[in-house]
Amino acid sequence: MSQDPDAGLRASLNHHKLFASSLLALMAGLTIASYAMPPSFGASLLRDAAKAGFIGGVADWFAITALFRHPLGLPIPHTAILPAQKERLGNALGRFIANHVFTEADIRKLLVNIDSPAILRRFLTDSTATRPLAEALASMLPKLLASIEDGRARRLLVRLLPRLIGGRAAGMVVARALAGLVEGGRHQEVFTFILGQLKETLAAREDVLREAIRERVAQQGGRLVGWAIGASVAKRVLSAVNQELERVGPDSSEMRDAFDEWVRHEITRLETDPARIAELGTALKSVLAHDTVKAWAWDVWARMRRSLELDAANPHGRSIAVIEGALGNVSDLLAQDTTAQARVNAAVESLVLRILPGAQAEGAKFIGRVIGAWDAATITEKLELRIGKDLQYIRVNGTLVGFILGAAINLVLRLLPVQP
Repeated sequence: MSQDPDAGLRASLNHHKLFASSLLALMAGLTIASYAMPPSFGASLLRDAAKAGFIGGVADWFAITALFRHPLGLPIPHTAILPAQKERLGNALGRFIANHVFTEADIRKLLVNIDSPAILRRFLTDSTATRPLAEALASMLPKLLASIEDGRARRLLVRLLPRLIGGRAAGMVVARALAGLVEGGRHQEVFTFILGQLKETLAAREDVLREAIRERVAQQGGRLVGWAIGASVAKRVLSAVNQELERVGPDSSEMRDAFDEWVRHEITRLETDPARIAELGTALKSVLAHDTVKAWAWDVWARMRRSLELDAANPHGRSIAVIEGALGNVSDLLAQDTTAQARVNAAVESLVLRILPGAQAEGAKFIGRVIGAWDAATITEKLELRIGKDLQYIRVNGTLVGFILGAAINLVLRLLPVQP
């Protein structure tokens, strides 16, 4: 059998009720006893004091009892106020809390003392919380990708992408990408790859190139010259090209240094030269506008989308891991970047204050509905147990004040010419 959680409150209330009622009974007994006493100053003083104390105690008992129930069970008008008016009182309490407790000024003061970035950071570092969040975000990925396949979204992207790529931002993106390659020395790896591909191409098509050079010599110098030295010229040309390619070693060479200087120069131009940025934008727009490139891009997109959808549905896929990693990166950023912390605080404050009016209205309605739905007997008992002890002191005070005033009035009347 479960223990009554309000047992202590109930015992305290009963104790204070007994004390107030005993004091009222004492006033009644003193009143009766005063009439049995021989006429005297003391008997008169006691009678008036006891009667006033008894009347004051009864009046306060009636008023307090009328808050919770009908006194003596009699359906007297304007009694049992709380049970009868619980819906109206609930609505009034809800409006009071919403309009005078959850005010904009109070909410601002509260938010100043709340470290929103720290709360968000603790959430993002908790794997038990971020894992379900990452899975939920990954599950939304197919819908997001499908929205891009929608005809309207696709047409919008086709119109916007060339404009975005053709603007100044495209130059900055390319410049940053090249700067990243240069800082890590990766541009030389790209250069090495290009040279390797060029060597393989020359080796694979050496016979074709040799014949092309021989024919070119024949065209310029005549068939006799071409027959005599065409093959020799072709051999020397190809040999010189191969030797120059071999001279471009993995560590350093004039060509590599020139390539490095050219890349750095292009980065500067893309960051500062509007004409160069415009040229890049025009070139990129021209490439993207070609039907072949469009078809190739959407084919690549279709393949990538299928892979992403399959991976997002896999609990152990990279999509969920990447999202978890991104959430962890956000946590690290919030721990180190004061600007990011300030932005989070500002965003939380803006969001809370924006929804505050609606929340106030809904909160007031919610409190009113909850209190209005309470059982009358339950709300009466809950309220009486929590404020009934203080109300019993009102009964005690009313009885004592009435007793003192009754005695005071008796004494004042004795000092006046008119005898009581």
